Amino acid sequence: MALSDVSPSVAHDQHLLSLVALGDEGAFREFYARHARTALGFAVRVLRDRDLAEDAIQEAFLAAWRQAGAYCPERSKPVSWLLTFVHRRAVDHVRRQQRHAADPLELEVLGEPSAEDEAVGNMPTRAWIRAGLDRLSAPDREVLELAYYAGYTQSEIADHLETPLGTIKSRTSTALQRLNTALAA
Repeated sequence: MALSDVSPSVAHDQHLLSLVALGDEGAFREFYARHARTALGFAVRVLRDRDLAEDAIQEAFLAAWRQAGAYCPERSKPVSWLLTFVHRRAVDHVRRQQRHAADPLELEVLGEPSAEDEAVGNMPTRAWIRAGLDRLSAPDREVLELAYYAGYTQSEIADHLETPLGTIKSRTSTALQRLNTALAA
C-alpha cells in the first residue's frame, strides 16, 4: 500500500508510527490520542469490563510503542495493526479470567479403583512440577511459566520478552527437556 494510495489520515498515522519507531514520545502521544477511544471500545466489546479493557489497551499501546519499528504499511493500516495488539491482550485477559474461574474438580470414589483411576493417581502433582521448575534456570522457568501457567502462545511470549519467535521455540523445547530431566532426578 503506497503512501499515495492511502487517505491523508492513514498517511498521517503511518508517519506517526515511523516517528514512534525512532522513539518520538510526542508522536506516540498523538497516535494514542487518535486511537485510544477506538481501542477502548473494541476491548470493551471483547471483555465486557471497562477496567479490564483499559488494562488491555494500556498493554497494547505499550506493545505498539516497543514494536513500532516492525510496523509494515504494506500489510495493514496503523489502526488495524494496533487493534491486533488490543485483541491479543483482551484475549489474554479472557483466558486468565477463565483459568481463575475454573473450580477444582471434586472426585468421589465409587468402588474399586479402575485402570483409569490408577493412571490419574500416577500423574504428576502440581507441587512435584513446581519443584522441578524451581530447579531450572530463570530463563527456562520463565518461558515455561508463561506458556503453561499464563497460557501465552509462543508468539505472545516472543512479544512479551521482546525475543525472536525462533528463539522462544528453541528455549521452550530445551526448557521442557531440562524439566523432564529435573523431574526424573
